[in-house]
Amino acid sequence: MVAQSAARLTCAHKPFRIELDTKSEIMGRAIIIASGAEYRRLSLADAGRFDGAGVYYSATPMEAALCKGEEVIVVGGGNSAGQAAVFLAQTAQRVHMLVRSEGLADSMSRYLILRIEQHDRIDLRVRTQSVAIEGDGHLGQVTWRDASTGDVATRPIRHVFVMAGAVPNTKWLDRCLALDEKGFIKTGPD
Repeated sequence: MVAQSAARLTCAHKPFRIELDTKSEIMGRAIIIASGAEYRRLSLADAGRFDGAGVYYSATPMEAALCKGEEVIVVGGGNSAGQAAVFLAQTAQRVHMLVRSEGLADSMSRYLILRIEQHDRIDLRVRTQSVAIEGDGHLGQVTWRDASTGDVATRPIRHVFVMAGAVPNTKWLDRCLALDEKGFIKTGPD
């Protein structure tokens, strides 16, 4: 097993060559690709320093217990974000759901939209995104901006759940395999 990242695949002739991020190479007659994906991150300066210290990319019972009785934020407008908001609303004092788009209809199942709209602890904020996060060792406050009104609010929130999708780890394959417009490997006949 190699615990390094692939940087480039050369596939014009066999043996195939994989250049690693260390500049070393691996050669083989066949390659099995299981490169996975990376969660989309908050696009804020220094956001990475709060990964696992207030910024999370999953909503499990462990994270739900950490934020019991507190206000939390869920970032995203797809089904994963909706499911996280409904799940966290069971224990959180309030769930602020920040969605950049105009609404949820284009990206979320109707049954989930209804659950969110009817839940008294979920505060749906469309055309809204976080603009700053701060804290000392752990997330302490979040500032968001409503693009419709221009209003900016800062709240003492210690937990943000980023459910904004994932990006496939396929850049190193772009000349060898057919990728779709999002970068996922095409596998079917169409």
